[in-house]
Amino acid sequence: MFHRVRSLVGKLALIQTSFLLVALASIAFTLWVSWQLEGGAGAINEAGRMRMLSYRMTLSQTEGRVPELLRDVGSFEAMVERLHKGDAQRPLFVPDTAECREGLARIEAQWPKFRASLLGSSDSRELRSQADAFVATVDELVGAIEQTIAARTAILGGLCFGLVVLVVAASVVFVSGTFVWIVQPLQRLRDGLGQMAGGNLAVRVDEEASVEEFTSLAMGFNQMATALQQAYAGLEGKVREKTAHLAQQNERLEALYDVAQMSGQADQTLETLAHSFAHKLARIARADASAVRLAAEDGERLLLLGQACLPQAMIDAERCLRKGECACGAPALTPTPGNPRVIAIQTLPAPKLGHCELAGFQTAISIPMRAGPRLVGEVELFFYSERRLNESESVLLDALVGQFGVQVDNLRLVSRDREMAVSEERNLLAQELHDSIAQVLAFLKIQVQLLRGAMAKNRPEQIERVVDEIDAGVKECYANVRELLVHFRTRPGHEDIEHALRNTLAKFERQSGLSTHLSLQGDGLPLPPDHQIQVLHIVQEALSNVRKHAQADHVSLRVEQLPRWSFEVQDNGRGFQPRPPDDSHTHVGLQIMRERAQRIGAQLSIDSPPEGGTRVRLSLPVQSVFTSTRAPAPPAPQPSTQT
Repeated sequence: MFHRVRSLVGKLALIQTSFLLVALASIAFTLWVSWQLEGGAGAINEAGRMRMLSYRMTLSQTEGRVPELLRDVGSFEAMVERLHKGDAQRPLFVPDTAECREGLARIEAQWPKFRASLLGSSDSRELRSQADAFVATVDELVGAIEQTIAARTAILGGLCFGLVVLVVAASVVFVSGTFVWIVQPLQRLRDGLGQMAGGNLAVRVDEEASVEEFTSLAMGFNQMATALQQAYAGLEGKVREKTAHLAQQNERLEALYDVAQMSGQADQTLETLAHSFAHKLARIARADASAVRLAAEDGERLLLLGQACLPQAMIDAERCLRKGECACGAPALTPTPGNPRVIAIQTLPAPKLGHCELAGFQTAISIPMRAGPRLVGEVELFFYSERRLNESESVLLDALVGQFGVQVDNLRLVSRDREMAVSEERNLLAQELHDSIAQVLAFLKIQVQLLRGAMAKNRPEQIERVVDEIDAGVKECYANVRELLVHFRTRPGHEDIEHALRNTLAKFERQSGLSTHLSLQGDGLPLPPDHQIQVLHIVQEALSNVRKHAQADHVSLRVEQLPRWSFEVQDNGRGFQPRPPDDSHTHVGLQIMRERAQRIGAQLSIDSPPEGGTRVRLSLPVQSVFTSTRAPAPPAPQPSTQT
């Protein structure tokens, strides 16, 4: 029955009901036996009274006490009736065994005869013998009742012992059932959870439990373990996939950073950068060789700028590719380049150069090199086997080549800027030489011709005068050379321009012998280094003009820093006569000053104040925090100005 009942609640209810029924039956049987014992005890008491009453009736008949005899006979008959039918008021009945029924039947059979003897005129001796016989019959009934009670008392003791055994058995069954049906399944679940907590997701619990509830729990546990194992396996796959993706992204970022760092390396020529980029790109793309080609200015040629692992024969043959000669260079020379192209070398139609085939390459990847919308060249990757590009690889290669294209274009622009700067400096130098040394040399050339004429005519006075002029011209030329050297070597040595201005005035005093005065007003933002250079050159040019043309003996320099920077050079000389703008080519110094002022967005004005002399005023635009807080250029060493 227990095997057919699978539910834990059913098992417990069945056991509990069984023990309850057995206990109730035992209790009911115990109560019945107790009732039987109590009724038998009453019957024994009643039989004992019958014995006593039999002797008393015999004595009353012998003594002639008729009323008492009659009363006792009635009482005896009532006792026989109670023993036969029982007493409803108290437990009193003869046990229903055969011996007891036979004993009661003998008493009922002998009682009429004994009654007749009692009520008749029997002999006392005979009556006593009858009484003894009747009492013996009563004693037999009492003995039968006592035997029955003794047997039933033994049954009651055995029943009590059985109840004790039943309680012990119930306890054992409950304990064993609790262990088998509850504790053991819980222990299996606990062990399974412990192994899962330890990382063993393959653990499973036996589903063949003896109760349905723990079978359902075991099935749910196994389903949960299966789901967790599958989820963990999927999560591991996702983690591996994400890790691989992050590693790929990290590799790409490192590649981009590596290429970006190339432009910051010092003393790098365009060819060196191209060779370095070719090796880096071949390593990143896992190519067998690579080439970096630069588009010529005419747009018809690609020049080999750098390479990695190309055969020397291929390098010599393809140093310059013309438009249409090769499948690699043709698309790069068109105005609308596309994405990286994969070229199957073996399937190229004729005509073709054939250098890649001779080198053993099977696949070439052509990547246009751009700088914004403009093409600056092409990068080619060569493989000895077949190669295809996915979208991410195409994006990465295009980004790397595009970044390098910007670097190449920046190097070109820097080179052009340097050429323009050199050209401008040469132009300024030519203007300076034309305005100072060239004019003095032209004057000396005329004086030499006059000297030759005077020597040919043998005119000593004229020769001495011309020699004096030549000597003065040579001194002036020497002074101009020293002044130019000072101008060209001027560099700001401090963030504050005051120090550079004081050094400039001190040098001017030593060279010209004129007295100077510096006045500074206000406290503004410091000037950027490039502005300081232009301001110093303009101030030096103004001081040079004072020495050459003003015929003054004192110069003052007034500097105002608020609301914006302004520099004013004023002398006490003969003044300045304004000239038309078209006459500026004869005064190169003034033109140079205006050009320098334009470079820094400043305004330059030259006039003669009412008190006399010449005033040169330079007004700079209002400085912002961003333009004024840039780090100053590193100070250059101040060389000696002596020649």
